[in-house]
Amino acid sequence: MATWIKEPLAILADDAGGGLVVDGAQIIELVPSGGRPTADVKATVDASRHVVLPGLINTHHHFYQTLTRAVPAAMNQELFGWLTTLYPIWSRLTPESLRLAVRVAMAELMLSGCTTTTDHHYVFPGGLEDAVDVEVDEARSLGMRVVLTRGSMNLSVADGGLPPEAVVQDHDTILADSQRVIAAHHQHGEGAMIQIALAPCSPFSVTRELMADTAALAEKADVLLHTHLAETRDEDAFCQEIFGCRPLDYLSDVGWLSDRVWLAHGIHFDDTELSRLAAAKTAISHCPCSNMVLASGQCRVLEMEEAGGLVGLGVDGSASQDSSNLMQEVRQALLLQRLQYGSSRVDHRAAIRWATEGSAACLRRSDLGNIALGKQADLAMFALDELRFSGHGDPIAALVHCGAYKADRVMIAGRWTVIDGQIPGLDIPALIAAHQNAARSLQAAP
Repeated sequence: MATWIKEPLAILADDAGGGLVVDGAQIIELVPSGGRPTADVKATVDASRHVVLPGLINTHHHFYQTLTRAVPAAMNQELFGWLTTLYPIWSRLTPESLRLAVRVAMAELMLSGCTTTTDHHYVFPGGLEDAVDVEVDEARSLGMRVVLTRGSMNLSVADGGLPPEAVVQDHDTILADSQRVIAAHHQHGEGAMIQIALAPCSPFSVTRELMADTAALAEKADVLLHTHLAETRDEDAFCQEIFGCRPLDYLSDVGWLSDRVWLAHGIHFDDTELSRLAAAKTAISHCPCSNMVLASGQCRVLEMEEAGGLVGLGVDGSASQDSSNLMQEVRQALLLQRLQYGSSRVDHRAAIRWATEGSAACLRRSDLGNIALGKQADLAMFALDELRFSGHGDPIAALVHCGAYKADRVMIAGRWTVIDGQIPGLDIPALIAAHQNAARSLQAAP
């Protein structure tokens, strides 16, 4: 049924002041200001109170970490100390607690205007072997578009890595399950709702052999690859000591410097490395809040783009960032990059672009990321009726500068998943109570 989203207050699209028409899962018409649709419209949504954006796309997250937000023992630490504090807690994850964590993360993202999200799940303690299947179930239930990564760790502290034995798996188990989840869940092509990528966690938690074999499997199965890289100076030192090279050289050595790869963080690259990334079309997920909380450093976003590189936006895990709100991450990206480059070189549209077109490019999804004919009908609509927006001039700029954090309406693949700031059918108070109880139990266990 064709639906006209009529005469928005503002819309991030060219020549669409009169709104847009959605039929099924696609955008079939852009309506100019003062015009009317040529399509046979069966329903109309008055958007005169709303700023309409392409659905935001989150390119890095760890859903399970919603259960360990603001854990006192992990606060005020940098990455390696933070990880070693939290690994024992994460080793106690159960299918039931993971399901609640995933539901909370996806709901929080969706309410912030996010329509597509990735997740990097790499913790598989005993009993949690079907973690990716749990995530698929939750995504389908909420109607969220996802790229779920089958993460992995096989280099424990006993083998010279960082994680404890309780959260790692062996090489063969990881590859076998990677093949299984791809076969069971991955959808190819435009409009895909569920996709799988492969994601060894980091240079300090997996072996060289697993990195290389995972890259070979991804090529065979035609899926993407993801990992953390160049996040901290400690990682640089680890790679120099263990592999005798910098992180990007290691990535190249194991067959990962390619257009199949997007990397989380990408902070500590030199000028030559930025050029190499751009030439290979290896993309970067910028995670400003997490980078600031853990004092990891600042991603060189403008230099990456000037070199021809691809940059998207990610909220990262809720145990470091403490939030899963992608609209707030857009604002933080604007502020952090202005601090680095100056206010005249970074504007609100650039920050929104990183979370839409940039993120879509990271995930190689040409069907997502902007409002245009033939694109997927993924939309985020924000009302400017709060005190924080009173007195605004440019409505689109106001979303970023005045700190929008909650969408009034969200559409994914032509279906309304948020209406009047609520997710239909989801009891948020009950979810919070169950999730908080699971978090307390997890954190309190010996």
